Amino acid sequence: MSDIKNQPAKFTPYRLCITAMFMALNIAMSSFGVPVPGGHLYMNDIIICTAAIILEPFSAFMVGGVGSFLGDLFFYPLPMFVSLATHGLQAVVISVCSHYILKKHPVLSSGIGVTLGAIIMVIGYSLGRACIYSTPEYAILKLPYQILQAGVGAIIGMIICWKCKLVKLFKMR
Repeated sequence: MSDIKNQPAKFTPYRLCITAMFMALNIAMSSFGVPVPGGHLYMNDIIICTAAIILEPFSAFMVGGVGSFLGDLFFYPLPMFVSLATHGLQAVVISVCSHYILKKHPVLSSGIGVTLGAIIMVIGYSLGRACIYSTPEYAILKLPYQILQAGVGAIIGMIICWKCKLVKLFKMR
């Protein structure tokens, strides 16, 4: 995210703390999920989408990719590399769209970003599950929950950032 004078974002202690806070929230949201038939529905996509809209691409990758990797490492290590790649790419795409595309229409560019990010998350996890568990049937079984998780994360992330004016708060700082 650029500062008010359109200078490139610098890694200040403030930005480092914000990135670390979002990463900790991502790890915490990875630790529990809403029970659904056949598993759990995790809400860490809300944190990933919110952080990616606010932060620049590198910090967004740290929150999305590394935060999800650590959350999986602590609680369920099997898909941790799938989470690193999928959520990392998801966060970078959302951040790039939010900060560099359609600068005069930031809500629309964020909407495009979270839509692309949701598609990346669903495809990435479906392919990752098919490879990890060696069964495409398992990935297909989880597909509706992945779509739901991605959609909920995208919509609530947009609401937090734009309706609750979190982006405005961060730009004021």
